[in-house]
Amino acid sequence: MKLRSTETFWPLKYKMQASYPSLDSDIETPILIIGGGITGALIAYKLISDGKKVVLVDRRDVCNGSTAASTALLQYEIDVSLHELIKLRGADCAINSYRNGKKAIFDLRIIIDTIKSDCEFEFKKSIYFCSLKKDIPFLKNEFKTRKQHGFDVNWLSKAELETMGLKAIAAIESKTAAVVDPFHLAQDLISYCQNEGMKVFDRTNIESIKSQGGKFIAETANGNFIMANHIIHCSGYESTETLKEKVVDLKSTYVIASESLPDLPAVFKNSILWDTSNPYLYFRATSDNRLIVGGGDEDFLDSKKRDKLIPKKEQYMLRSFRRKFPNINFKLDYSWAGTFGETKDGLPYFGKPDPKKNEHYVLGFGGNGITFSIIGMNSILDSINGKNNMDLEYYRFGR
Repeated sequence: MKLRSTETFWPLKYKMQASYPSLDSDIETPILIIGGGITGALIAYKLISDGKKVVLVDRRDVCNGSTAASTALLQYEIDVSLHELIKLRGADCAINSYRNGKKAIFDLRIIIDTIKSDCEFEFKKSIYFCSLKKDIPFLKNEFKTRKQHGFDVNWLSKAELETMGLKAIAAIESKTAAVVDPFHLAQDLISYCQNEGMKVFDRTNIESIKSQGGKFIAETANGNFIMANHIIHCSGYESTETLKEKVVDLKSTYVIASESLPDLPAVFKNSILWDTSNPYLYFRATSDNRLIVGGGDEDFLDSKKRDKLIPKKEQYMLRSFRRKFPNINFKLDYSWAGTFGETKDGLPYFGKPDPKKNEHYVLGFGGNGITFSIIGMNSILDSINGKNNMDLEYYRFGR
């Protein structure tokens, strides 16, 4: 599956600092991670930190799938609002999922400091706004629910938003959010893990996996074999190629990035923003004063049809941005398309689809892929060791 199109911003901004070989011999490892994006990198970090022996492979250059196309907004909010998620999954699962997302942002800050990554992590506020009067009851219900369950949020009026330069009716301001350069961070994580003993092979496509004598034998496209006790799939949306259960609806999503502004507007210095429209749009700034707009989602049909829509989506997002921020001159510099997915409850999938097999998945589907991957990182050891873990129950297969 082609996960993204055209040159995305992050790899151009931060060129690859390390190269890895493809696999050209048969090897054996206790743990094989399939997928060298941000999810695979975080899982590898957790396992390496615990003293595990790990091999990581990717069919492309590492970090060049969905990670290179991510806009990397880190929020505890997910694609399903808290009050709706309570109805879908119950209060315990919903509230803990939001709390887990908040904790994940701080956990990531600790990891970044530990590996000394200069990946431009910055804490921000999150502004969830509506532009239509019909969305106000929904937004008020969400605000009330978050307040009720202890989340630090403020209600922003139309007048307050106007002072920020945002043309909208009302908004929820959350205190905890962040941004990061996902490509840079994933590169740094993999480099750190390699220095700690992990073996990394890119341009190594796993074509088949067979179980034999309690172990797995993964065969590459070049005819080499990797024998492993555990396999962890961190291949994101490409996991639809190996999963029997349908867990995600694939979507095409679009992103535009502006030229660097001489002076970044104040609202973008302090906040990331997203709206209540369906599909929603989201907005952030980069460290070099560019503005990024993402969204315009469509059902995924195939890569060619997705990519043909880029010019149309550019204009749609430009118009949308200018309506919401009429005083900002957005000059288009980059645009790209990517593939992502939505689950029925907006939550990720972790653990073993088949309890009898040591084949694990960490799938952070949805708009919060990075924070979901951090939550998955904190449960992977229990999945490997067969221990009970509430997250493995909340986000299990077959739910």
